[in-house]
Amino acid sequence: MTVVEAIILAIIEGITEFLPVSSTGHMIIASSLMGIANDPFTKTFTVAIQFGAILSVVALYYKRFLQSISFYKKLWVAFMPAAVLGFLMDDIIDMLLSNVLVVAFTLLAGGVVLVFIDSWVKGGEGEDAKNVTYSRAFKIGMFQCIAMIPGVSRSAATIIGGMVAKLDRKTAAEFSFFLAVPTMFAATIYKVFKFAKTGVGVSPEQVNLLLIGNVVGFIVAAIAIKSFIAFLTKYGFLYFGYYRIFVGVLIIILSILGVDLQLI
Repeated sequence: MTVVEAIILAIIEGITEFLPVSSTGHMIIASSLMGIANDPFTKTFTVAIQFGAILSVVALYYKRFLQSISFYKKLWVAFMPAAVLGFLMDDIIDMLLSNVLVVAFTLLAGGVVLVFIDSWVKGGEGEDAKNVTYSRAFKIGMFQCIAMIPGVSRSAATIIGGMVAKLDRKTAAEFSFFLAVPTMFAATIYKVFKFAKTGVGVSPEQVNLLLIGNVVGFIVAAIAIKSFIAFLTKYGFLYFGYYRIFVGVLIIILSILGVDLQLI
């Protein structure tokens, strides 16, 4: 992996991680087209740079993370369903991720849902994310479990879960960002630990790539989060739905053309 390739992947991660478009699908396309999808380091890199995205949430909303203990208890309630399911079904999830057609069709199905979700689910009145109840947090956590299926998008699942729980779009999106911190941190640590067990070392050059990737991911994710909140509040999910359908179709076309699409 070159520095340019690392920066490209980090930009894609930063843009797509918190948008309801599935970062997995984009990583599959980008790494495959660059010819580095089968490199073991690429697989570690795409997971490890999530740390930069996590830090962007903490930096942007640091005041929220200085709230009462109940804030963290609600995050814990929302986090646990996916944590337990992800641990129990890790091998199955990896198997699904290796099948790019599963990702493609999930992107398509999710895109159709997003096109119509604003008319199906109206959400609630404006509230502050710190006022999310425990029952709402648990419901959002259950929706996050759906994102265990590659291509669903953790962001899409949790924001829709928040709207089903009668939160408005902005509040649902912000709680989704907060929930991403423990969820992505746990997933990153777990995947890096699994990689470490393989005994494959990381060179000083690769360490530099990881640092670059996290810095770029941090900056881009911070910009994406602020832009997404404004866009979602004004326009809803419609255009994200169309975009997901486009990406899903693109993956299918590339697969038919014989492009080796693989992430794990």
